Amino acid sequence: MTVIPEATLSVLPRADGSARYAHAGYTVTASVNGPIEAQRRDEHAFEAHVDVVVRPAAGTGGTRERHLESIIESSLTQLILVKNFPRQLIQIVLQIETTPDNDYVNTKLVQASLNFPIVPSLLQAAVLALISAAVPMRATATASVVAVVSQEGTKRLVVDPSPRDLEQAQSVHVLAFTSHDELLLAESEGDFTVKEWDGVYEAALKICCRPTSTKAGIDVMLDDSEDAAGSDMRQFLRSTVEAKVAADLYWK
Repeated sequence: MTVIPEATLSVLPRADGSARYAHAGYTVTASVNGPIEAQRRDEHAFEAHVDVVVRPAAGTGGTRERHLESIIESSLTQLILVKNFPRQLIQIVLQIETTPDNDYVNTKLVQASLNFPIVPSLLQAAVLALISAAVPMRATATASVVAVVSQEGTKRLVVDPSPRDLEQAQSVHVLAFTSHDELLLAESEGDFTVKEWDGVYEAALKICCRPTSTKAGIDVMLDDSEDAAGSDMRQFLRSTVEAKVAADLYWK
């Protein structure tokens, strides 16, 4: 299982933009084509139509994939400057390559809670592919999954829960934030209190929007013992793009 996120840009030569993202046992390859001319049935008179297709690791897509497509499509439509491309189509294909193994859960059962852990990987792969395709966006986005697990009478928050943790979780939450620290996506399932949700929100916010300070024109991470826990998704996204740009400009 990939604990530290890994990402590669421009992995598909025939697509306008592409990316491969791996984290928490999930690997997703995303391709982006567009803006291109849309079919008449998909045309929007004043904005572009964002079409998201999720393909499972094996077999054909079903209800689970349609649910994931609706979540990702709604989030990306808020990020992309769709009004700049009326009557156009932006197609995003997300191919799930690997998922974490779990001997305790029957993966043939279609359960909504099993959809949530892969949402961050799908969203991060899509955002990286959009950047690779140079599609104009008002902001980037990062996402995280947090589960509330009850163990021995006490409740604890588990970031990026394993399938075993999901089986024991009292509630599961997926949250996404824009690069402006705005809440983009919030999906929850299970029984939880307002106080527990507030704790989930703060945990996800620390991972997705860890604060930075500027010193002499350089962004410096505020790294203390509390904030150091978990992956810093915003910095990871930025460093991935910086590495790609540096590699492309190396010949100069």
